[in-house]
Amino acid sequence: MFDLHFSTSLMLCISVILPGIFLILAKFFKNPSTSKFPKSYPIFGSFFTILKNRERFVQWTSEIVTSTPNLTFPIKHSFGRKIIITANPANVQHILKSQFHIYNKGDFFTTTLRDFLGDGIFNADGDKWKFQRQVSSHEFNTKSLRKFVEHVVDYELTDRLIPILKNAAAKETVFDFQDILQRFAFDNICKIAFGYDPEYLSPSLPQEKFAVAFEQAVKLSSERFNSLSPYFWKIKRALNIGSEKQLKIAINQIREFAKQIITKKKQDTQTYSVDLLSRFLSSGHSDEDFVTDIIISFILAGRDTTSAALTWFFWLLSNHPEVEIEILREIGEKSESEAPASAYDEVKDMVYTHAALCESMRLYPPVPIDTKAVVNDDILPDGTVVKKGMRVTYHPYAMGRVEKVWGGDWAEFRPTRWLQQREGEAEKWSFVNRDPYTYPVFQAGPRICLGKEMAFLQMKRVVAGVVRRFKVVPVVEQGVEPVFLTILTAKMKGGFPVRIQERAEE
Repeated sequence: MFDLHFSTSLMLCISVILPGIFLILAKFFKNPSTSKFPKSYPIFGSFFTILKNRERFVQWTSEIVTSTPNLTFPIKHSFGRKIIITANPANVQHILKSQFHIYNKGDFFTTTLRDFLGDGIFNADGDKWKFQRQVSSHEFNTKSLRKFVEHVVDYELTDRLIPILKNAAAKETVFDFQDILQRFAFDNICKIAFGYDPEYLSPSLPQEKFAVAFEQAVKLSSERFNSLSPYFWKIKRALNIGSEKQLKIAINQIREFAKQIITKKKQDTQTYSVDLLSRFLSSGHSDEDFVTDIIISFILAGRDTTSAALTWFFWLLSNHPEVEIEILREIGEKSESEAPASAYDEVKDMVYTHAALCESMRLYPPVPIDTKAVVNDDILPDGTVVKKGMRVTYHPYAMGRVEKVWGGDWAEFRPTRWLQQREGEAEKWSFVNRDPYTYPVFQAGPRICLGKEMAFLQMKRVVAGVVRRFKVVPVVEQGVEPVFLTILTAKMKGGFPVRIQERAEE
């Protein structure tokens, strides 16, 4: 009994007290060098510098990697772990395409997120990944995309988002637009994934249990990556204490809810093949845990990525009235066309708005970094040696800031860098796509995002619907950049407080 009590106390000390000590120590480890590269210490590597920069890890590593000649640098983590960080397009193509078969998610990533994502598509490799991708690809054909825009997105926009914005404009209230956009995206992806409407964007803005648990699970799972060693969070999980106890509660709520939906869906066979869940059930998979993993992954992707992209887009738009004028002009041209277009046809041809969204995601990508693990020794195209088991992080946030790729004005929000004028047609634009390995915002190669087209259609429909009727005015000092955070996906620290102004009807 004494031994058990002592062991428990010891593990509690290790998992709770020691990380606090390391946080204090981090303040005293100063790097005397003027170099941007972090100093490395025995055993701890550059952990203390990483810890000091944990809230701006993306920006910090971007500053380092863009200052190197080959856009690549190694960083030593604790206990001998070494990570290669790269913003070199040739390396990215090598990792995501040419040598795709030896760069996978890896044990570190999958173990850290397994409690939350299980074997879902974003936490899987090999046959499990191939199966999920094959089945879900049917959800992204033209017929499904048209239905998504004209039924799911349009309903959420006209019946929920627009009335909320109209009410806010009338009452001159301030609210968090980031939260609103997350609610919008959450309702949409739940309808696509589950065939279920959580009504999270109802006028009362309810604290829907499933949505709240999901947000908590994302945050706490992300925090595991900041640990000095995976052993710390694993000990806390074994003892069921602190953040790991909260994470367990949140995940249980999510999975319990998801399984209720799955049970109901199995009983309602008439709705099969209408949504993603039905497709997987009709494919013959009866393992509820695996199907739940699949759905949770898709909700994570659909909720967080588009809402993050739109949050930063509307902030940029508020600081660039010339871009807003061009978008309004494009919306007006679509509205004035002789033959009224469907919502799908209207937004799919909005070239300037498409370019503006690409430019926004160049500066603020929804997934600013992504990491792979190599299964064999390898050499990257720039000559960097990568040893078996090492992690390699490619850096979309930094890649959008490389001067020799984007020019000396890379820091400017300029949608026309994605456009060229059509020959003989004044004020008519053609979109100029970029190499996906230079602009890997939607990944590239075999794992390129299946929902890319769906995301663009949803975002363009929101932009058209909101900008046509309202002006979004941030309640922050003009030009002051909000803090860019990464919690699995990008976030705006403290939310995005805005006022809404209704445009005068012409």
